[in-house]
Amino acid sequence: MSILVGIDIGGTKCAVSIGKASNQSVEIIGKDKFLTPDSPEQAIEMLMETTTNLLEKLEITVIDAIGISCGSPLDSNRGLILSPPNLPNWDQVDVITPFQKRFSVPVSLQNDANACALAEWKWGAGQGCRNMVFLTFGTGMGAGLILDGKLYAGTNDNAGEVGHVRLEDEGPVGYGKAGSFEGFCSGGGIAKLAQEKAEKHLKDGKTTLFCRTPEEISEITTKKVGEAAQSGDPLAIEVFEIVAKKLGKGLAFIVDILNPERIVIGSIYGRQQSLLEAITLEVLSKEALPQSLAVCEIVPAGLGEQVGDYASLSVALNTLEVGG
Repeated sequence: MSILVGIDIGGTKCAVSIGKASNQSVEIIGKDKFLTPDSPEQAIEMLMETTTNLLEKLEITVIDAIGISCGSPLDSNRGLILSPPNLPNWDQVDVITPFQKRFSVPVSLQNDANACALAEWKWGAGQGCRNMVFLTFGTGMGAGLILDGKLYAGTNDNAGEVGHVRLEDEGPVGYGKAGSFEGFCSGGGIAKLAQEKAEKHLKDGKTTLFCRTPEEISEITTKKVGEAAQSGDPLAIEVFEIVAKKLGKGLAFIVDILNPERIVIGSIYGRQQSLLEAITLEVLSKEALPQSLAVCEIVPAGLGEQVGDYASLSVALNTLEVGG
């Protein structure tokens, strides 16, 4: 059993988790979080101080590794964060060296999709797989790839950016591209699609549970649309039917190109599986190669809403097993 430290750096908050972990199980024994400061230097110092305070509180004197999870783009080999959209001040910021100097243990950095993929592979729905794909399907749409029994990040950490793939010539904008996988299958994309549908609906003199007046259009969220769909609202159900079809189409690309044995889908898929699964699998069965689909399962994240809590800890464990 290893004692691991997980560092999660986000645009809104940062978190530190202490975990006892093996290749089969994990237990978070301590966690603390704080709002992300504007200054990267201040954030890193606060993360190190929070780590020290947690370890002292838990009476832990020896740790085995530290894993850091952050949004893309980044350079995992050099430990650099390269101005992610939610962290614009973090340009060429070295986050590994300060932790190495302070704690004298192996430290590594991965983007959040890769980190979640490692967590699901080690402790969640991807256990036992040699070829697994994790899809974030949250605020955005990204993928973490476990290929031939190890994490595959690509030549410069850009492997798995499936959200940028264009599924249709027109559609909601996601990842800077109209009609992209992220445009249709993400929290932001679903909200945009619902806003477009609601605006037309209201002009036609109709109402919907998730939007009753033109003033409410800008306040539409994926959560509101999901709740309306679960209550039987026809327009909300129509929105999720579109999303399910595009998800099936996107999954077919992944199945055909990577031939995985399991695709694990996080966040929105788990919450709205009853709305999405049947249509998604129907489209997937029509689009994907039968031989490849026959060996591939589509499942929600086994770690559920907590996958992000375990992500950085899995980066730390991976550091011990194969290096940074």
